[in-house]
Amino acid sequence: MNRRTFLHRSGAALGAAVLATAPGARAGQFTGKIRKSLKWGMVTGAKSVPLVEAFRQLRACGFDGVEPSLSHVTEPDAWIAASRDSGLLIDGTVGARTENLEPGIDLTKKLGADSMLVVARYDQKQSLVDNWNRCRDQLKAAAPHAEKQRIKLLVENVWATFLISPFDMARFIDEIGSPWVQVHFDVGNMMRWGIAEHWAQVLGKRSQKLDIKEWSNKQAMQTGLQKGFDVPIGDGDINWPAVRAELAKIGFTGWAAAEVRGGDWPALTDIARRMDRVLDL
Repeated sequence: MNRRTFLHRSGAALGAAVLATAPGARAGQFTGKIRKSLKWGMVTGAKSVPLVEAFRQLRACGFDGVEPSLSHVTEPDAWIAASRDSGLLIDGTVGARTENLEPGIDLTKKLGADSMLVVARYDQKQSLVDNWNRCRDQLKAAAPHAEKQRIKLLVENVWATFLISPFDMARFIDEIGSPWVQVHFDVGNMMRWGIAEHWAQVLGKRSQKLDIKEWSNKQAMQTGLQKGFDVPIGDGDINWPAVRAELAKIGFTGWAAAEVRGGDWPALTDIARRMDRVLDL
């Protein structure tokens, strides 16, 4: 049994024991099915403590994992040791583009993670068709190495003015034709162009991991598009029950990572609790 399998199994057993013994505890719709992670860049308190202590603090805040950008991991052995000693998993890595993916795949494997978030870059000096073909072919070429290393390449829906419809994203993934290239579904990003639960419905099982943030149409209209994200999780316009309903239809299990403005440990604890509410954990 490898380290990741052991930690997943022991974590699930511990969670079941807590639910069975805690007075008034309840199991939500996705309790035991979705585990909480967050982007490492949110952890402002990490600057003042050793890495392993930051990992322990994140567990105390309520997180099971963390997703660093590839550029954050300058000393992989230190990250591996911190994960081992704290029990906080490095569930995935963030930040690769579609070109030259093999080094990122190898680093992700070394860290014990199982996915790498990929951004399909849109060069607006080239035609849309050329961008589509380039990104598709680069991911298709990287898929055999990803399969060999057992690392999923997950394309995120981002504000690149590319793949801005769920049908575009679904077709793009299907043209690559590999189970090792799927979607990292950001529940908030598409609210600029669409509706979260509609994306969830169209993408279906292509969605392998989630990014969790909030969106306010009113705030975006009044203060600028980027400000639409500046609302606490659960206090905006995303219809979380409808999103959960679509995730339930596909039997979603796996990781959901917060991607919002970070802060100190109490702020991160609040984010973890808000994730519990909107995901019904």
